[in-house]
Amino acid sequence: MQSNLTTVEYKNWIKELKKKFQTSQIKASIQVNSTLLEFYWNLGSDMVKKQKEYKWGSGFLQQLSDDLSREFPDIKGFSKSNLHYIRRWVLFYSNSETSCATNEIEKMAQFVPQLFLIPWGHNRVIISKCKSIDEAFYYVNNTIENGISRSVLVHQIESNLYAREAKAITNFKQTLPPLQSDLAKEITKDPYNFDFLTLTQGYQEKELEDALCENITKFLLELGQGFAFVGRQYKLQVGKEDFRIDLLFYHLKLRCYVVVELKAVAFKPEFAGKLNFYTNAIDGELKTKEDNPTIGILICKSKNDIVVEYALKNIEKPLGVSEYELTEILPKEFESSLPSIEQIEAELDAE
Repeated sequence: MQSNLTTVEYKNWIKELKKKFQTSQIKASIQVNSTLLEFYWNLGSDMVKKQKEYKWGSGFLQQLSDDLSREFPDIKGFSKSNLHYIRRWVLFYSNSETSCATNEIEKMAQFVPQLFLIPWGHNRVIISKCKSIDEAFYYVNNTIENGISRSVLVHQIESNLYAREAKAITNFKQTLPPLQSDLAKEITKDPYNFDFLTLTQGYQEKELEDALCENITKFLLELGQGFAFVGRQYKLQVGKEDFRIDLLFYHLKLRCYVVVELKAVAFKPEFAGKLNFYTNAIDGELKTKEDNPTIGILICKSKNDIVVEYALKNIEKPLGVSEYELTEILPKEFESSLPSIEQIEAELDAE
């Protein structure tokens, strides 16, 4: 191709783009993000169509970047790199290989406007890290619903939230009204990703609980939107006997308490009975008329799905069972060389 495009078609297209962008600049005072992204989408669609129609080669992007940057010197969005992402954005949602799991035409017609409701940086992350349109749809909708930041979005994709969310084995359908059952299912994951922890071989439940509480911000991020931390080893008195719940949360969207029990071993049927008791106790001692029924979530080292299903059968309280995963487990001999929290705090105080 020519190093400098001078065809009539190209010159006319540049004039059209200038008019469209100037129009979008006027509208942008009202809707900055959606108007700009709609312009990007149309630009990307034009780029794909015209490059194919007129057989413009690889130097086309640089030429277009130079011409648009000359027309709009204060706009950074016309760099070659950004034009590359704009073109790639349109191709991602148009590519039959990417969209093989969906009814492309109908679904895309409804979905494209949603792409304009999240920041451009989020869109770039999604097309760079997602392998399918269905996965991308999930993260776009999750961003719209929960208003998550780009760093949280990256964390969700890298921890494969798409494949893990709502995957716990539960009895929610049998124990909760339909709407609350669906919402409750959405707050579960399987497995939970605890890669932000570093534990030694042979760790016990208390060590797992300590580590999660020391990393409570990351733990809440892994639990998901809406969880408010109430307390650890939460004390309940039932019939003059004291009981302690590992972790107690309140879910703002579900308007209910959530009991989380941790087990550093494989699931056993009796665990469900204990969790059932705790949810009953919270409902009897703590729940108010404004609260929905308490939900129990058991997070264990491993589980046999059939055993879990039998254990939850005929239990009237809403319970869910999941596994957790840890990537880094240090050999036991390293335990003595790891400083305790107290030692770290003492050193910081000394400094």
